Parts: sequence; structure tokens; C-alpha cells
Amino acid sequence: MTDFVLTLHSHLPWVLHHGRWPHGSDWLCEAAVDTYLPLLVGLDMLEHQQVASPLTVGVTPILANQLAHPDFIREVEAFLAQRIEACDEAIDEFSATGETHLVPLAGYWRVRMQRLRRRLRRSGGDLVGALRDHARAGRIELTSSAATHGFLPLLARDESIRLQLILGRREHQRLFGGEAQGCWVPECAYRPAGPWSPDPSAPAQAWRAGVETHLRESGFRYFFADAHMAEAGQTLGLYGESDFVDGIREPEVAEIDRLYPRSPYRAYDLAGTGGQVSALVRDPVSTLRVWSRHQGFPGDGGYLEFHKIKFPGGLKFWRVTGSDVDLGGKEPYDQNIARARAHRHAADYVALLRSLVDASEPVGGEVLAVPFDTELFGHWWFEGVDFLGDVYRALSRQRTVRPVTAWEHLRRRERSGESGRGREHRTVIQLAEGSWGANGDFSKWLNHETLWTWQRLWPLEARFWDAARTHLPGCPPERLPAWAQATRELLLAQSSDWQFIISTGAAGDYAERRFREHCDGLEALLAGLEAGPDGDGAAIDALTGRLHALDDPFPDPLPVVRAVLAG
Repeated sequence: MTDFVLTLHSHLPWVLHHGRWPHGSDWLCEAAVDTYLPLLVGLDMLEHQQVASPLTVGVTPILANQLAHPDFIREVEAFLAQRIEACDEAIDEFSATGETHLVPLAGYWRVRMQRLRRRLRRSGGDLVGALRDHARAGRIELTSSAATHGFLPLLARDESIRLQLILGRREHQRLFGGEAQGCWVPECAYRPAGPWSPDPSAPAQAWRAGVETHLRESGFRYFFADAHMAEAGQTLGLYGESDFVDGIREPEVAEIDRLYPRSPYRAYDLAGTGGQVSALVRDPVSTLRVWSRHQGFPGDGGYLEFHKIKFPGGLKFWRVTGSDVDLGGKEPYDQNIARARAHRHAADYVALLRSLVDASEPVGGEVLAVPFDTELFGHWWFEGVDFLGDVYRALSRQRTVRPVTAWEHLRRRERSGESGRGREHRTVIQLAEGSWGANGDFSKWLNHETLWTWQRLWPLEARFWDAARTHLPGCPPERLPAWAQATRELLLAQSSDWQFIISTGAAGDYAERRFREHCDGLEALLAGLEAGPDGDGAAIDALTGRLHALDDPFPDPLPVVRAVLAG
């Protein structure tokens, strides 16, 4: 029997207090209503049906801080109220315009929104607590990530990497009440030990520790890597950007042994970690079937069309219809047809998994690791949460593929090795540099459009850490809030989201503005703090207050800063 590790990576950058629509709190509320709440409802249903659903669910610390924030609860309640009101308005409008065939759909959305609001209120608005309850019951595993999803291989200072990882792990403990064994390395971006010079303008370094060393020192035991980074085949794109590089088609099951000389169906120990850090490799076949808009399930004509939206109100009433059908030709959505398609596709997916198990056995297949962005399910692919539930129901009726959490698989693998039955499978490898982004490298985050962000961030990293080493010890208590806020601004400026958004060309102005705001805030705070006793205390306090009103994640980051400085 082969283990199946389905992992959902949940992340949004800090958007609270930075407006509402389209990239402020509405972005967060939309993810909660489209994905996080439906996922909780789906987990509740599986629990009621006594169907095991050992999901591995990653929640980045910056997202968890937002979901736990009292302002989020107010925002999401207002968002749901607006959506319910939009349903009522749509019913009146469709009745008046003669589009009576759409009236039942508006009623469907109204019932759904009310159901989600009941689930929200049943948890007291505490989505973090609801996930924590499922984890404590042993139904899911919760993992963490870097604090603000910083792109670790491109950060110029090792202190910055350690701050991201150690703070991320401590925030997970604070919010979820348990130790995270797994880390979602942001963008699955990995850099091995060696010289560091990502650009001629970067502060080149002769040698730096690899990402796995920082993971080990931060207490994490495993992470996820893309297949090509384990020298296991073609790179995959992300967010539907590319379906195998240069248009190479999805490989047939029979081709796996030839295309993937180092099997993606095993976990590997990372060199230099003493067996303390392992990598689970993303399966390139079964993941493609789920996220690809071209070759995957979400492109089915019966599913809800993401891009056609009724304004005002933000509701969707049309189905995909066909990949070659423009928005004006989209046909009305039928939730019963879509639900049946999700059920059928789940059965097809489990059949695919079983075929992959058969094909991978000659190359030592032990685990199918399939990580996705959580927001794919429900937000981008509306029926995706139903699909996940049906996958676990179908898995419960067979004995070839065993669903487990990531840590459960690794513990079983460790016990097998200790008993002598699986010692030969504890293979140590050195991953290649790469990410799960387009082209499998760092180019989505470091390119001619984003280089200026790194050229500003790299000197700011050095300035922050040099100033902290000089001025933070012995800092008077009244200046500590300013140091804490400077830490927040550094972390927020490091978010990988800003470069990604700039590179995609969607909302680039927003990402540039947010990046500049955090850098400006950090520079202004450092200028005051570097002045020491000669600084204008009142001005520093006022600036700290203004920035904290906008950016207040991580209640107490300074103990981690001190720990990083202590080495």
C-alpha cells in the first residue's frame, strides 16, 4: 500500500487595514468565504460521516495573524451581509428583466451564504480555532511557513532567513497551540549551500548555508520540493501558467520510469542535516490533473466560470461551457450537473492514483505527495472542495492508496528504517536550486521588472541587522515598540507576493505601492533609532503609532530578533 499525502498551502499577504476592494480586506474575505469556510464545512461533513480525511493543511503565519485578528471578524461579517443582500437584489432584478431562469441560482447563492455565515458564527468567528479543533482531533495536520512568506533563497542576510523561519514557527505555536513539524518553504523555493550572487548588483557572498540548514536550526523536520529539484523530471508551472515547459504534454503513466530517474514517489533526507530534515517531492502527474486549466478537471464545461461575474454584487451565474467560448457566450450554471461532475472526477482521480502506484512500484514508490494552494479549491475552482471530499470518500473504499498526513508518513518511514525493513529507502540527496514557479527557477521573482525591489531590499536588510546589533542591546524600554514595528515592516517588505504580483502584470501598481510603503516605513524608523539618545522620541513614537495602526501582525517579534542576533 502506498501513502497519499494531500497538502493544502494557505497564504495571503497582509491586507488588513490597507483598503477593501479589490486587494484589501475583500481579498481576504473572499478567500475565507470561497475557500476556508467551505473547507471547514467539508471537514465537518467528513467527520460526521466518519470518513478519514488526513489533510496536511499549511497556514502561513501572516495569514493566521489576519484570520485571528478582531478586525477580520468584523470585515468578513460585513462581506457576507453584502453577498446575501446581493442575492436578494439579483432575485428582484432577474424577475424584473425576465431572466427568471437565473432566479433559482440567486436563491442557491443566498442559502449557501447563510450556511457559511452560520458556520462562521458557530466558531465565534475563530477560523484558526476551528482548524485547531480538527487538528487536535487528529483529523488534519497543521504546518507552518516563513513568517511573511519571504522568498528565502533571495534574501541577502542569513539573519533574515532565520527570523522568517523561527518567528513563523513560534507564531504557529502561539496561534494553533502545537509544534509545526512541516514547513511550507515559500514558493517551494530552495537554494543549496554555496556561493551566493543572484545578480551583479547583489552583495555577493563566497559561501552561504543552504535552506535546509536554516530549516533544521529552526526546528522544522520536512518541507516540499518540486520534482525537477530532486532531479526527477520536467518542471511544472504554477497557477496554470504552463503545462510542462515548452508545451511538453502530460506524461503517460508508462513513461514515469523513463522521465523520472529519481522517483518522485519517495521522501528523501537532505544532505547535511543528519537525517533531521526530509523533502517530500511533488508528483508531477496527479498534481497537473487537478490544477491545470488546460489538462485538468477545473476546465470542465460544467463547472462554475470564474471570470464572468455579475456587478454589482460579485455573484457568478454561468458555467465554463467550453474553453473556446468567450464570456458573452457562457451558459447558465447548473449546480446539480457540476456536483455530479465533481463526484465523477474524484473517482477518476483515485483511479489515476492507483495507476500511479502500480507504475511506481518498480522504482520504489512509497508516497504520492500532492501539494496545492488551498485557494485553488473553492475560489478558483468552485467545486474543488466537494471534489476533495469525494476523493477521501472514494479512498475509504479501496486498499491500494492510503491517505495519511505528511508527518504520519515520515514517522512510519522512520519506524520502518529502525526496524530494518526500510533502511535502504532512507536516501540522502542534495536538491537542485529551484522553485515551483514558471520555468522551475527564481525568474518569476527576480527579473527585469522586479530587480529594483531587491536592489532596495538588500541594503535595507543589512541596515536593519547592523543597526539592531548595535542599538537593540541596551535599548531604552520606550524605544522597543519602534524596534518591534521596524521588524514588522522588514518582514512585510520581504513578502514574495509583491514580486509575484508585479511579474504577473495584474495589480502591479498595488504591489509596488505596498512594497514601497513598507520600505519607507522601515527606513524612517531606522533613521530615528540609529540616532540613539539624540533622536526625536516624540516623532519616533508618532511614526510607530501610525505604522502600527496599519501593520500589527506578530505581537512580540523582538525575542526572535534577539535570538537571531545571539546566533
